[in-house]
Amino acid sequence: MNERFTSIHHHRMLRVAAATPIASVGDTVANAKATLELAARAHKEAVDLVVFPELNLSSYAIDDLHLQSAQQNASCEALLAVAEGTANLRPVLLVGVALPRNGRLYNCAVAVARGKILGVVPKTFLPNYREYYEKRWFSSGSGLTGRSMDLNGQTVPFGTDLLFQAADLPHFFFHAEICEDYWSPTPPSTAGALAGALVCCNLSASNVVIGKSRERAMLSAAQSARAVCAYVYSAAGPGESTTDLAWDGQGTIHELGEPLATSTRFALDPELVIADVDCERLTQERLRTGTFGDAAAFSGHPETRFRRIAFNHAPDYADVGLKRAIRRFPFVPDTPSRLDEDCYEAFNIQVEGLLKRVVATGVERLVIGVSGGLDSTHALIVAAKALDRLGRPRSDILGITMPGFATSEGTKDNAWKLMHALGITAEEIDIRPAARTMLEGMAHPYAKGEPVYDVTFENVQAGLRTDYLFRIANQRRGIVVGTGDLSELALGWCTYGVGDHMSHYGVNAGVPKTLIQFLIRWCIATDQYDPQTDAVLEAILAQEISPELVPADESGAMQSTESKIGPYSLNDFFTHYVIRHGLAPSKIAFLAWHAWRDVDAGRWPIGYPEEARTAYDIDVVKGWLEKFLVRFFQTSQFKRSALPNSPKVSAGGAVSPRGDWRAPSDGTASSWLAELAANGP
Repeated sequence: MNERFTSIHHHRMLRVAAATPIASVGDTVANAKATLELAARAHKEAVDLVVFPELNLSSYAIDDLHLQSAQQNASCEALLAVAEGTANLRPVLLVGVALPRNGRLYNCAVAVARGKILGVVPKTFLPNYREYYEKRWFSSGSGLTGRSMDLNGQTVPFGTDLLFQAADLPHFFFHAEICEDYWSPTPPSTAGALAGALVCCNLSASNVVIGKSRERAMLSAAQSARAVCAYVYSAAGPGESTTDLAWDGQGTIHELGEPLATSTRFALDPELVIADVDCERLTQERLRTGTFGDAAAFSGHPETRFRRIAFNHAPDYADVGLKRAIRRFPFVPDTPSRLDEDCYEAFNIQVEGLLKRVVATGVERLVIGVSGGLDSTHALIVAAKALDRLGRPRSDILGITMPGFATSEGTKDNAWKLMHALGITAEEIDIRPAARTMLEGMAHPYAKGEPVYDVTFENVQAGLRTDYLFRIANQRRGIVVGTGDLSELALGWCTYGVGDHMSHYGVNAGVPKTLIQFLIRWCIATDQYDPQTDAVLEAILAQEISPELVPADESGAMQSTESKIGPYSLNDFFTHYVIRHGLAPSKIAFLAWHAWRDVDAGRWPIGYPEEARTAYDIDVVKGWLEKFLVRFFQTSQFKRSALPNSPKVSAGGAVSPRGDWRAPSDGTASSWLAELAANGP
């Protein structure tokens, strides 16, 4: 194992925090003490960056007291005291303080690290409407670039053009703005992000009124998504003056529009809300989103106008755990409301895709091979719903079950029950006689009575099923509805040109196996069909996943897909982070290990069976990941390069060569395997 594998820094992650100290109105000594107490807590929690509220060293709502020399001197002394107090602390602090410079007073964010003041960023947009009067006291920092200021004999960078980056941890790269800055139409953090900052920070006072917390969360989420960054927001809390306003102490951490952590509002104790942000994910997202680069170019390349203030962070690469929720099933939300919403959208995307194809082709029949397994079941219920919406009878669906050498009575029985329950036209074709003839013609050992169940034996059956479906579709003026799913396509677990690979339209090709299971459960829970159909769907969900191409062994055990290619839960995890985020294999292993190592940790999606819940140790994760990398990058692309049409369903990605994924069919997995060997467990 790489000795740094368990460290978040090894995987280009940062631990950030939004701090809510107890304020003391104008008492700078007390405020400095409260700041250092939270900084010490952050140090123990291995936090890299702590963002404090706006003007936290004096408090925000002291009005004209900001213009008193005594208050200004006390604020400056508090800043120096905080800087001195951080000499032996790990975190970089962003603290808020009002500082006079060149005959003007500025509302500032000050970066402090290991006893040193790194730089001072003045607020750009000063609110002067409704309850705000900041222009009465402060000057805007707009246009102040390339400047410096004196603080107790130390010359420090001053201006709105400052970015801060750790020389020894390049992904530790942040920008600071203050409160109203991100309420403006042109937040300074946009330019900061375009110039390279991965973490954007907001020191805010922000009094609370009804609904304002939602607005703040919306702005933070939107800015983190639009600027492709992590966004740390900290608002003033208890202890601020309530002469005319009140404060709730909202702290949030967002990444690419997703909330990672949120504070307890209206708390009476100081709080530190912490999360680990993924800077590799942010970097990869910027690389694959061309409009991010375009925006930088159209803005005149902001990186040419910013100063990068370097500092040494001295990471120790220790194992500090992971403060970040990692979904076991990245294609499946683990909150009930989002699960329902996503299943609704996914199912209807599939239905609408097939509906359009039916209308466009004018076909009389939809032809589906119904095995009684998950994929054909889901394709069939999608087809039934599509015809329902077109006002056509379900008898226009022709379901054909085609038992082979290893078809179990259970799956065959379920196939018939489902077809009858849905009211489609149902037929059965026994492919064994034709398969024997083909095996005899090619002198396969099985034709001579030998128990040889090789890939040829399997593919003869898969090919015959497809031959029948396509020729019957010709005969009945129909199209073949494909059943193969995204998981199988990622792994190449399909026979080229036949079986799960080929159809006239593949409704499942954008849906991974783990999501299909939840979509079927959603159809049951939302009464998409009748109770008789629901009962069959429940039975199908309870079956082990098997291609049923090889007869049971001497013990009666059926062929198991997951024992051959690995658990779909892990493979779908790998697929998501490869296709959607392009993360390094060692990082994927790290995330999978944290997601799957403890069966009792985190949340399972609602409705996931208790008996199916399991855990995987790091050796299991690494072993299946190595196999996945070979299958995905080296042996399976030629199948994906020849896919029939199918709708993209999930933002997690798809593998169509006309959509999310374009890759050479003769590629190699060597670079991915080497990275995992060098940096992985």
